Amino acid sequence: MLEPLVSRIEVPCGQQRAFDIFIRDMGNWWPLHKRSMSLRSGHPPKRLDVDPRVGGRIVEIAHDNAEHHWGTIKTLRPHDLIAMDFHMGMPPDKASLVEVRFTPLGDSRTQVELTQSNWEGFGDMAEMLRSHYGPGWVIIFEQAYGNACAAAAHP
Repeated sequence: MLEPLVSRIEVPCGQQRAFDIFIRDMGNWWPLHKRSMSLRSGHPPKRLDVDPRVGGRIVEIAHDNAEHHWGTIKTLRPHDLIAMDFHMGMPPDKASLVEVRFTPLGDSRTQVELTQSNWEGFGDMAEMLRSHYGPGWVIIFEQAYGNACAAAAHP
């Protein structure tokens, strides 16, 4: 069993705002120019659509309107927890689990913890994918999401 990847950051906004930025604004802060399925074709994607509800899908819309299903939201406890199957680039039946927890540290600070587990869901590719996701979450979660929260706190 492969150990989960865990990343924690502290963001300069309250719990509700940190949660909303993560799930409702994901299409705005996710660095699609660095991390997207469309990059394989040499064209940037048009956008990332997130349906912020249990059963909602996270879908990248490519330059040619092709859809790349990245994951499905499994748990959504407003302002506290988001859990999703995550299989960017893989079939939906080969998925990891990404959980994001929001812990208030006061009115204007929140600890956000992202845990990616269930690497075994990727089968034979589990170890290779785990080694790639660690640096990816630095760019996506720690930098892009963290910067979006900082920008929202200091418009």
